[in-house]
Amino acid sequence: MMDRRLFLGAGIAGASALTFSSVWSQNTPNFGAPVLPEVGFRRMKLGAMDIIALNDGVLRRPLGEEFVRNAPLEQVKALLASQNLPTDYVDIPFTAFLVVSGNTKFLIDTGFADNGPPTTGKLRANLAAAGYKPEDINHVIISHYHGDHINGLRAKDGSLVYPNAKVHVPAPEHAYWMDDARMEAAPPAMKGAFQAVRRTIGSLPASQLVVFEPGAELAPGITSSAAFGHTPGMSVFTIRSEGQSFMYVADVVNVPSLFARSPEWAVAFDMDAEMAKQTRRRVFDMLVKEKTVAGGFHFPFPAFGTLETAGNGYQFKPMA
Repeated sequence: MMDRRLFLGAGIAGASALTFSSVWSQNTPNFGAPVLPEVGFRRMKLGAMDIIALNDGVLRRPLGEEFVRNAPLEQVKALLASQNLPTDYVDIPFTAFLVVSGNTKFLIDTGFADNGPPTTGKLRANLAAAGYKPEDINHVIISHYHGDHINGLRAKDGSLVYPNAKVHVPAPEHAYWMDDARMEAAPPAMKGAFQAVRRTIGSLPASQLVVFEPGAELAPGITSSAAFGHTPGMSVFTIRSEGQSFMYVADVVNVPSLFARSPEWAVAFDMDAEMAKQTRRRVFDMLVKEKTVAGGFHFPFPAFGTLETAGNGYQFKPMA
């Protein structure tokens, strides 16, 4: 069973835009605004495909005891200081990925659209800068149902941001969040997360929603894999073309300078911290062994690069 603190963490991550915005922005002015990438998209060639990182913005979060659930704050600050990073706050970026395969375009996760705080909602502008319109997107693939990954499906006025796209979602994730009895039993801090799912995904027409089992091939060259722990049904995606591979790891790790370097630590938003830790080790060990390029939703922009072992953990090396 999730304790109340875990519920609160998950609720903050997946709540409605209003709740998300107000919780995250209460104290941030004391630390100034985060710096957004000058150019918010980055293109990588993968065989015959293009992988395009699309930044949706950055949030600056005061660093408190609650962020890392199983480590003293002094230890967390010491690890940041050892990397010459600020110790009073953390900057959390949000980056979705566009896969262009021939004439077909797959967007993996969606950010906030116009539902989030002022330093988010940049994805559509960066999509345009990369040469595409929302109407060009044929498929949206969702890794999990936390709000920063799904709220970008619909604008604040309820309209679909990607009107021509089928939306692919992991079956266990969909079953968890669409369970009405579970929503009714959830504490108030968690209810916003369930309501956001119903607003963005629950209202999609059946012809537009595609529910897949983790492990399924979603399209030629795009395969899903189970990565449970952060949420009950989170999935990651491997893209392969002409002998080259790229893995989108979603929220297997949040803030690599903390949770890749110390993979035993649990971020406030991990709904099953022990399972999330096991998933992190399994996925990152594979990425290191196979030297696979990885992209993460919360990785520092350009949000893709490689992972290397570093002490008891891993070091993320962004692509130049």
